[in-house]
Amino acid sequence: MVIYRELGQSIEYLLLQASNQNHHWTPPKGHVDPGEDDLNTAFRETQEEAGISKDQLFLHEDCRDFLEYQAWGKAKVVTYWLARLVNPEDKVTLSHEHQDYKWLEADKAVTLSGFKDMQNTIIKFNHYLINQSS
Repeated sequence: MVIYRELGQSIEYLLLQASNQNHHWTPPKGHVDPGEDDLNTAFRETQEEAGISKDQLFLHEDCRDFLEYQAWGKAKVVTYWLARLVNPEDKVTLSHEHQDYKWLEADKAVTLSGFKDMQNTIIKFNHYLINQSS
């Protein structure tokens, strides 16, 4: 789930820093459990990794992106949806899988994310939001 919050005229995106060896920054994500669809996985992983529940989010159902990449020698496919944190003051509570988090405007989130496909997703979602407000 790519989560953003609105603070005045500013839009900030949530990135989590992994606790594992490369300490990369990404939105909440994870593996699909048996019997679970991609969207329910996104909500569950967001709750587990950031402490943000489904009812704290407004989902933009028409805005999603698919990333395909290799991680540790295995093909991965991640579906990201865009969601707004309804109350921008809600707290983030990290799981053991992450050691830090940041709320960043799009340009800084793109720079910090480091992965080209994730950077493109943030740019795509930011354009979606800009076009929604015009």
